[in-house]
Amino acid sequence: MSEHRRKPPQPQEGGRAAARRGQSGASSGRRAAPRGATGSPSDSYGSGSPRPGGEELPYGGRAEARRAAQRSGGGRRRAADPGRSGRRAVPGGPNGPGRGRAAAPGRNRLVDYPRAGRYGWRRWVPSWKLVSGLCLAFFGSLVAVAGIGYAMVSVPKVADTAEAQNNVYYWSDNTEMVSTGGEANRQIINLSQIPKNMQNAVISQENKTFRTDSGIDPKGIARAVFNMARGGETQGGSTITQQYVKNAMLDDQSQTITRKFKELFVSIKVGASVDKDEIMAGYLNSAYYGRNAYGIQAAARAYFNKDAIKLNAGECAFLAATLKGATYYDPAGATSIDPVGAKPEANKKRALRQMQDTLDKMVEYGHLDAAERAKYTKLPKVQNPRFNTALSGQIGYLVDLVNASLIRDSEKTGITESKLRQGGYSIYTTFDKKKVDELEKSVKKVQKANIKPKERPDTDTHVQFGGASVDPETGAIVAIYGGEDATKHFTNNADETGAQVGSTFKPFVLAAAMKWGVRDPEEGPTQAQDERTIVSPKSLYSGKNKLKIKDYDGSVWQNEKGEEWLQTNDGDESRGDPPNYQIDLREAMQYSVNSAFVQLGMDVGLDKVKEAAVDAGVLESSLAGADYPSFSLGISKPSAIRMASSYATFAASGEKRDPFSVLKVTDKDGLVFEHEVKTARAFESKVADNVTDVLKTVVEDGTGTNAQLQGREVAGKTGTTDGNKSAWFVGYTPQLSTAISMFRYPDDETMKNRTFLEMYGTGDQESIHGASFPAEIWHDYMEQALKGEKAEKFPTPEPIGQVVNDVPSPTPTPTVTETEEEESPTPTPTPSESLITPTPSVTETCGFFGCEDPNGGTDNGGTDTGGTDGGVTVSPSPTDTGGENGNNGNNNGGSLFGGTG
Repeated sequence: MSEHRRKPPQPQEGGRAAARRGQSGASSGRRAAPRGATGSPSDSYGSGSPRPGGEELPYGGRAEARRAAQRSGGGRRRAADPGRSGRRAVPGGPNGPGRGRAAAPGRNRLVDYPRAGRYGWRRWVPSWKLVSGLCLAFFGSLVAVAGIGYAMVSVPKVADTAEAQNNVYYWSDNTEMVSTGGEANRQIINLSQIPKNMQNAVISQENKTFRTDSGIDPKGIARAVFNMARGGETQGGSTITQQYVKNAMLDDQSQTITRKFKELFVSIKVGASVDKDEIMAGYLNSAYYGRNAYGIQAAARAYFNKDAIKLNAGECAFLAATLKGATYYDPAGATSIDPVGAKPEANKKRALRQMQDTLDKMVEYGHLDAAERAKYTKLPKVQNPRFNTALSGQIGYLVDLVNASLIRDSEKTGITESKLRQGGYSIYTTFDKKKVDELEKSVKKVQKANIKPKERPDTDTHVQFGGASVDPETGAIVAIYGGEDATKHFTNNADETGAQVGSTFKPFVLAAAMKWGVRDPEEGPTQAQDERTIVSPKSLYSGKNKLKIKDYDGSVWQNEKGEEWLQTNDGDESRGDPPNYQIDLREAMQYSVNSAFVQLGMDVGLDKVKEAAVDAGVLESSLAGADYPSFSLGISKPSAIRMASSYATFAASGEKRDPFSVLKVTDKDGLVFEHEVKTARAFESKVADNVTDVLKTVVEDGTGTNAQLQGREVAGKTGTTDGNKSAWFVGYTPQLSTAISMFRYPDDETMKNRTFLEMYGTGDQESIHGASFPAEIWHDYMEQALKGEKAEKFPTPEPIGQVVNDVPSPTPTPTVTETEEEESPTPTPTPSESLITPTPSVTETCGFFGCEDPNGGTDNGGTDTGGTDGGVTVSPSPTDTGGENGNNGNNNGGSLFGGTG
């Protein structure tokens, strides 16, 4: 039995109760001592000592004793002996307070935290009163801030605030070129002049509860704030009211959380105090529809050349689609901004899909009759996107090129499309007014004298030219020719056409052979530099017509169908000394011999040819067919700007500078952006200078004699493509590099399946080649562009490479090759012995706006006639589809700012 249950000894007098009362002070039991029974007030368990004088207080019962013990701070259990183990000691020692509650600290704090009267983790858990108080204080503060914000903002007026400023563009000599911006295409009209169909189109597509909602979308605001806080792209308001407010706050378009909250307060105030009709009119009058059109009236004029009130339901649904971003919904495309994603064909599909969806929703929400909706199943016909006469002639092309470069390099320039629309920038360009004028004059001179569409409608219609001129020392684009007139022909022919460049690609093959060398037939396909032989311009290759092309190891090249490749030359003629038609690379370039350069490309490796072109400045995204022998003949589609820039790399002895059109940009606060010329070593100087020396031969005594300049050294190359569908001349002096292109392509967007047209008979010529009109234009322009500048000479090239002889020595008996050639015309039952034969009529597959025949052709041979330019473009085999032959080759048409260039 435990100690506290042990019966105490009985006293001698007074009976059991008296004895019990007399011994209770010394008991070790659980019951509390009666009041006054302990020896001291703090001895809650009792010490057995009587009060002074031995007097005992009257006993008041157990409850009274327990209350007395609690009042004195004592516990109900006695303190453990210090020497005993197994029991927990009572805090304070034998005479301490025991295990009872400690005295509570004062509770007079304003905020009881950490909480008094709580122990351990409970002290740190706030009470519901504290939590409730803090929540009330927080929301009260928000209400106060919101009230203050609401009171401070005012309802915006579109007429006062939504006006974009002009951007002023300057020539390279700092004289003003043009001032253009938001003021040129805005007209505010009343709601009565805006068709109901237009109002219902935006309501159906963007905010179906517009007529009944409060004007804000809290989720949209929260999403936008969160996006900005984490550094992501900003988002606009998701209600028409919020979008109206955003459009009307053009004086403050900073993408900050502060401005977003300001927009929220303004939206709340507008939703509460402005009539819905007024909001709708303000939104449609301030929205941007593309083509520099602000407001529905300007948009109706820009796209349909009619007043807004005359728009039908289909046109209204289309314009509602452009509000999502005209770059990707304008049927004319915006390839200067996004060469890959904003092609006209892709934009048309997006716009039609969005238009149809809007019309369906208008029917669903009761805004349009189903019978009326059924009338609009196709995109409405839109007009040429240019309307501003200040942008006529070449000015529009120049402005577009500058704007595209600023937007595409927005990470460097800090100028986005929306900021550019808001205006206020002074933009200093690289364009030389004299050179721009001279280039246009040179094109028009040739065009007026030779191209007569009324006299020769079958051959002289749809003829177009493009051109670009680049400074080799800096990379600055000093002049371009984009087309007849930017207000009539809106595709910039200097920046994108999709026209193949033909034999103007051959210098990259030669540069690759001089930089990396030809591969050793005894080694593997991937060979190190020391396993290759650097090629000298004196190296010998076969100039034989219909040459059977071999791989670097001597095996006959075959495509995936087992077909061999026979390479034809200009006019189906062989070049070189018979019987094996040996010709050195200088002469092969001089007369643009296809067979020699196709075989050279195979010996070097087409991957190295591609690398050389990219190193020189051609955009990789514009290259096509890099797995086929014809790649060396220029089936790719770089722009005139990129061709001029890549040849400028040779002119600068192998130093590459990317082409650019903006020197600097300023605004009211000072400098915004300034271009920094960066130089990269593309080729060793002896490689580039030897390429230049070979290209000098082309102009001095080859296919490019029409480009000779009096008293100046000129290097250049002609180029003509298969089917006579494009012709080029690209050439340079030490001070200036210029590319000129010519082609036939319908400029009518209403035509389906547009493609490049043949130029046989164009300009009353048997055929058009690089040495004819393109070289003539190049000559006339360069004579005037360089007038007054000192004539400079190219560097004398260092000797380079070894004389490689790729042609078998003649023998008195027929060789295996000759036997194969004799047997080749005979049909054979096995595909491995079949030959790829010329089919020039189907080789041009890609146009401005995509590839009509993604399978391409199988032509390998040249059909260039006239005896002045043997470089004829051919297409890859039928299986070269997708990325190389089809879409990828025209993804950005070699646009100056497309891809990774």
